[in-house]
Amino acid sequence: MTRTVASREARIRSELKVDEETTTNPERADAPLSSDQQRALQRRSDAHGLLHFAGHLGAIAAAAALYATSLHFTGSISLASLAAAVLYGFTLVTMFAAMHEAVHRTAFRSTWLNDTAGWLAGLLSFYNSTFYRHYHGWHHRFTQLRGQDPELDDAKPTSLGTYALELIGVPWWSGKLRGYAAMARGRVGAYAFLNERTRPQVVRSVRAQLGVYAVAALASLASGRPLFLVYWLVPVALAQPLLRAILLAEHTGCSHDADPLTNTRTTYTIAPVRFLMWNMPYHAEHHRYPALPFFALAAAHRALGPHLRHVERRGYLVFNLAFVRELAAHRPRPAPPGAS
Repeated sequence: MTRTVASREARIRSELKVDEETTTNPERADAPLSSDQQRALQRRSDAHGLLHFAGHLGAIAAAAALYATSLHFTGSISLASLAAAVLYGFTLVTMFAAMHEAVHRTAFRSTWLNDTAGWLAGLLSFYNSTFYRHYHGWHHRFTQLRGQDPELDDAKPTSLGTYALELIGVPWWSGKLRGYAAMARGRVGAYAFLNERTRPQVVRSVRAQLGVYAVAALASLASGRPLFLVYWLVPVALAQPLLRAILLAEHTGCSHDADPLTNTRTTYTIAPVRFLMWNMPYHAEHHRYPALPFFALAAAHRALGPHLRHVERRGYLVFNLAFVRELAAHRPRPAPPGAS
């Protein structure tokens, strides 16, 4: 039995492409944590994970109640209901972070809890955890390496226009809809990080997820009320710019090499955002030590912080404003009148 469990854990680790040297070798210059410290911090916990997941679900429920109340009292779209929709939507889209933690199998100690909670979190945030596990494994293996990191297949904004489209989520929605449609039809051959064993798993998972959405949409139609639209699709769309702004900060402007101290950014933010993002703002720490669970990243930052090249201490708003100024400074100037 022990051998079977060990074999399964080894396979899981292999799927995630986690480099042993980047998690356990204290002799590296960029490894300020000793092996003993790493082993202590790597201890996963079902209790920690369940408490955090329950807290996140509680935030969703509270925000949904506020949103429903605002709709009830205003009777139509208003600034109050719009603000409530964004708040509620943010609790939904940040379930992406719960899914991210779960695909690393660090949200919980139990594999089945990671897989179950990860799939449900992806369902709420419009991600598929089965696909993302393999996609994200390659991102960690080839972080910021052109032609290898799948995240670099999606171009970063290079102008104010493309930045606006990125923030609204146009490339994300387009990619999701096209990708899901292709995977639901079994067209997964283009993904190099999938193999003969994992391709059918992804197809089944995507089909199941789309089936849940279809059932929810049909139930909404049968009720004569646009519940699916009002309580999921619209809030997720309205809050998407907040998640895009957060994710944009993770690697934009960082080095294109294999050094986790320079190719990833950690961003300071307020406690509620850290909670809903499952401590993902400590992103450089996560990339340097991907085996650490979310609740150990703050401790890792205390040791690793002085070694990091990119730490945005002023928050996501300041990062995005600075990025906008940089894009504006490089905007092509219009030709003077009469120029040919």
